[in-house]
Amino acid sequence: MRITRGAELTACWEAGGSRRRRTPHLDLAWRHSTLGHARLGLIVPRHQSTAVARNRLRRRLREILRRDVLRHLPAVDLVIRAKRSAYTASFAVLRAELTGAVETLT
Repeated sequence: MRITRGAELTACWEAGGSRRRRTPHLDLAWRHSTLGHARLGLIVPRHQSTAVARNRLRRRLREILRRDVLRHLPAVDLVIRAKRSAYTASFAVLRAELTGAVETLT
């Protein structure tokens, strides 16, 4: 259910050129999946933050995906990239942005 290889992440990011959503804290890119189920990839850049902050943000995004997003996803490969502002965003704000953006995926 996860996109883990760098080549797959890059391919999805580049193939999703016209299929992107931007929110104040996140960038999303997706492409249709031939596997018949959704796969997710997270990119949390350093942005001169500590490992603790990166891991906290990664855990927050995974929890939102697990709780609210996975059951609504069609068969797509979705890559989510956190922006610098995501480090200071609250859980509720990230949740609202991510669920709102995913509802419009086709």
